Amino acid sequence: MKYQNILETVGNTPMVKLNRVAPPGVNLWCKLESHNPMGSVKDRIALAIIEDAERRGTLQPGQTVVEATSGNTGIGLAMVCAAKGYPLVVTMAESFSIERRKLLRFLGARVVLTPASEKGTGMKKKAEELAEKHGYFMPLQFENPANPDVHYRTTAREILDDFGDTPIHAWVSGFGTGGTLQGVSRAMREESPATRIVVAEPDNAALLGSGVPQAVDENGIPTSSHPHFRPHLMQGWTPDFISRITQHAIDADFIDELLPVNGADAMAASRQLAQQEGIFVGVSAGATLAAALEVAKQAPEGANIVVMLPDTGERYLSTPLFGEISEEMNEEELALSTSTPGYRFDSETVAAPTVAPVSSSADATAFVEKVVTEEPVVMFALEWCEFCWTLRKLFDALDVPFRSVDIDSVEYQDDNWGVKVRQALHQRIDIPTIPQVFVGGQHLGGCTEVIKAYHDGSLLKYFDACGIHYRRDDSINAWSFMPQWLHSRYSA
Repeated sequence: MKYQNILETVGNTPMVKLNRVAPPGVNLWCKLESHNPMGSVKDRIALAIIEDAERRGTLQPGQTVVEATSGNTGIGLAMVCAAKGYPLVVTMAESFSIERRKLLRFLGARVVLTPASEKGTGMKKKAEELAEKHGYFMPLQFENPANPDVHYRTTAREILDDFGDTPIHAWVSGFGTGGTLQGVSRAMREESPATRIVVAEPDNAALLGSGVPQAVDENGIPTSSHPHFRPHLMQGWTPDFISRITQHAIDADFIDELLPVNGADAMAASRQLAQQEGIFVGVSAGATLAAALEVAKQAPEGANIVVMLPDTGERYLSTPLFGEISEEMNEEELALSTSTPGYRFDSETVAAPTVAPVSSSADATAFVEKVVTEEPVVMFALEWCEFCWTLRKLFDALDVPFRSVDIDSVEYQDDNWGVKVRQALHQRIDIPTIPQVFVGGQHLGGCTEVIKAYHDGSLLKYFDACGIHYRRDDSINAWSFMPQWLHSRYSA
């Protein structure tokens, strides 16, 4: 199928039956919102809110959008804003995962972090400050009626169409803004009133289950953190307040049952989905499944239970969800490695790097000599070598100007020029590996040698002796610029 732009691919996500996780006699169906283009259910509201604002004229061409988000709404907005040409600023509590920040910035958004101690209320108020100061447009996802409306029109419609005349015993969801909750449950009440609406929330932050009302202003907007909020694992679930959209669902009596979910159970269910069903989701999806499994225990034979799985697991790599997933081989994997003789770390079976047998020319020898003696800092490198990128990041952090002679780049390919330069370098220093760094004509060595020289102070002494300006910052840990697999091996 052909689409005119990425925004046309939002929605129409698959409904997938669980075959190994579901208890016998009950049909568990998952609405996989990770199949939206940016990997979460929030793509729906991001597109709906922006297009609603365009129709209303409240968002002007080229106007900056600012929103407080735990990540998924911001990522959806970043996609929509990129496709439509709006700058985006996201405010986000510092406690949310690193992956979310990087995804947002990769998509062109600016990310303004707020203190974790200020919770969701703090990031929302920061967005309001920025909007007032700079004239930005605020989507207001926690109160904008376009949020639940899109779920009423699309998410609910897709679920109901998938089942047709087949009854749905229960629909299970968490809540964040409350948009999915209000929109889908409203449609269920109208077209499938026998379907039970089950809402899950963290057991240590059971705002709805507490029965304590949310403090709000005259417009129903929360004015402070809910007294029963506590930090919890389910990012995107249950902010530190009950939103106006969620409160509307409560007032309309859309909720039939509240289920508290333990964080450990949520992570276990997420891993269970991955390892037994091949479905890769985050903690909030695992929490929703954990609640659905409780519903299934009381469900009649042959019941159909629909579970909302809001996003993908890739947003959680730096969170406790992956805390027990090792980067190194475990005992079983090491045993597999040693069960055959080759390509092992405990034996010298891998040949040392070699240089292609192309003789250097006088021109290449002269080129190396000229570069080494005339450039204050020069690195002979490969464009995409991880060791080379480590040193580039170090020099950039130090604000040191340097020349990178990338011998595998296009400009060095004619007549095997890059190979000849490498051969000439090898003949000069009798070391075949790349990268190799020179400061003021003095050969310092490769990646690990330069990092060690930085940390023992000798690199900076070379800079001082050559009159090379650099930024003094004792907090820089050069080993941290290595990819993790290199860092763990070379920094010990």
